[in-house]
Amino acid sequence: MEKPYLLFLGDVHDELAAKTAHGIADWRPDWCVGQLRLPGCQADTALADTTVAAAAESGARTLVIAVVNSGGTMPESWTDTIVEAIEHGMDVASGLHMRLEDFPAIAEAAARHGRRLHNVRHSEQRFGTGKGHKRSGKRLLTVGTDCSVGKKYTALALERDMRARGMNADFCATGQTGVFIAERGVAIDAVVADFISGAAEWLSPDNDPDHWDVVEGQGSLFHAAFAGVSLGLLHGAQPDALVLCHEPTRSHMRGLPHAPIPDLAQCIEANIAGARLTNPDCRMVGVAINTSALDGAAAERLLRSTEDRLGLPCVDPMTVGTDAIIDRLD
Repeated sequence: MEKPYLLFLGDVHDELAAKTAHGIADWRPDWCVGQLRLPGCQADTALADTTVAAAAESGARTLVIAVVNSGGTMPESWTDTIVEAIEHGMDVASGLHMRLEDFPAIAEAAARHGRRLHNVRHSEQRFGTGKGHKRSGKRLLTVGTDCSVGKKYTALALERDMRARGMNADFCATGQTGVFIAERGVAIDAVVADFISGAAEWLSPDNDPDHWDVVEGQGSLFHAAFAGVSLGLLHGAQPDALVLCHEPTRSHMRGLPHAPIPDLAQCIEANIAGARLTNPDCRMVGVAINTSALDGAAAERLLRSTEDRLGLPCVDPMTVGTDAIIDRLD
């Protein structure tokens, strides 16, 4: 995808719905000319607000539809803005399940102006079923108590901190936002169920003995909507190490008010059990907690009390880094 990007947030109603935009803005801000928000949008990446025309004048080459929602759908009301971007010379990239070509006005505009449409969630790679054969190299997988709790940010922070130590480590993207950031990977939730573990095996193949693939987790074993993807990743990634990610202010699973957040110890036990189908030696090496909604003192108390209760290093990767977790890697 050609850079720089114009991040399109549409008219989403909360920050989590714009997590793709936040991910790109946080980890690749130099790739962006700004954000475009429609009236009523309740999300903000802190990038400069701009228009299609102004972004084109600033050199934007690709409009990124940088939002997520359950089902990966796109409203027809966004079509005019997307067509306008195409008419101003931009390609369009989307991480939604719906393909851009499914909208006749978008497809016709792209054909008329010779622009490319990127459906990032839909891989052109074909995967086999998972085999579970032991692979060389090492793998770490982030898992969660819920969806949207920091699995991607934790994996990216681990890769960053491991490389800073001179370790041989690579981030493996398994969701559309991660693919935008890494420019490689596969959106696991768009893979046919039988091939999820095979896709994870393809993403983290045999490697050098000292090489770590840091695999971005998806969903949660305790979320009724996404547990299948989570389990397929556990089997296919064949992780040597797991890091549990958690958002402490939630009372229930995202989008499921009847489903409480699981106990962390219960979540650790379930993830280790799932992972040991393909790697009997898998172990939990740490906990990553998103403390952004807490003040400094409360965050510190929570990290220390959780560490004492679980007997595992507990960090906020975005404030204190991940060194305490990396120390436990062989």
